[in-house]
This record gives sequence, C-alpha cells and structure tokens, in this order.
Amino acid sequence: MSRIGKKPIILPKDVVVTLSEGNQVIVKGPKGTLERKLPTEMNIKLENNELIVERPSDLKMMKSLHGLTRTLLANMVEGVEKGYAKELQINGVGYKAAKQGTKLVLALGYSHPVELEDPEGVLTEVPEPTKIIVKGIDKEKVGQFAAVIRSKREPEPYKGKGIKYANEVIRRKEGKSGKK
Repeated sequence: MSRIGKKPIILPKDVVVTLSEGNQVIVKGPKGTLERKLPTEMNIKLENNELIVERPSDLKMMKSLHGLTRTLLANMVEGVEKGYAKELQINGVGYKAAKQGTKLVLALGYSHPVELEDPEGVLTEVPEPTKIIVKGIDKEKVGQFAAVIRSKREPEPYKGKGIKYANEVIRRKEGKSGKK
C-alpha cells in the first residue's frame, strides 16, 4: 500500500473541507478558499476531523493516483491554513527588482526592463532590490510563478549572475586558464 496515500490528513480547527459529487473538493481556511477536482477513482472520506483517501484496487495506476490525491489534499489544507512562499535572490551588477502596483519590474541586463503581472491568487513582494518573495495559498501557482521569474535570467555557472532560489546552490565552474 502507498505509504503516503494511507496517511490520514488531520484537519486544523479553522479549516473546513466540503466534499461533493465527482470528488470536487472545497477547502476553506483563514487565508482563503481552494477548489479542485480530484481523480474520481479515489474514495475520499471525512471522518473524525481527518481526511482519508482510499484506492479501489492495487493496479499500478491506482497506486500512483492514491499518493497524488492525498498529497494534493494535504497541500490544499496547508495552503489555506499557513500559505506558501518562495524566496528568490538576484545576483549581478545592476540587476534589481521593483514593485509597481501589481507589476514586478526586473532590470536584468537586457536593453529593456522585464515586466511581469502578478497572476490571480499570487502576491509578490520586494523587501529589498535583490530579493523577491512570491506568496500565495496555492502551492502549484506559487511554484510556477517563481519558476517563470527565475527563467527570465537563470543563474550562470561562472560568476553566479542571475535569479536563483534562496536555498539553491549554484555549481560554479572554473573559467579559462591562460597560457603560462
């Protein structure tokens, strides 16, 4: 049996889960509301303030859907309770970020500034010019937007210039060595 799939999800006091037909799940909490349609093959039960996911058979497909469904539910519960955040750092001379209303404006060494609009449900903060924090209740949207920001100037291995995640380690390469 799936080790992840069989673990029950314990609901916090301030989180309310509504299950409807076709495995449509609505999770409400202090940070907001998330709604998602999960695989119909899985049986989702709400018992004693715990969410339990069960699979119908031991087919390989059902095993993989079992763990996925449970993880998606757990992410929704954690998102509406605590929220998610990704921190990005900008390295490089003249590289910086600024916030203009709902737009994130990046100066990344191109001939023009790169402007990105905050997607729905995601908020960006720029506490200092070389730091960007992406926040939201949907883990998938937060991670995707952080990846889009990073893709505008990925870190290069020689000087480490570019946008990287705060906990990311850039493997550095040695530059050319001249003739002796």
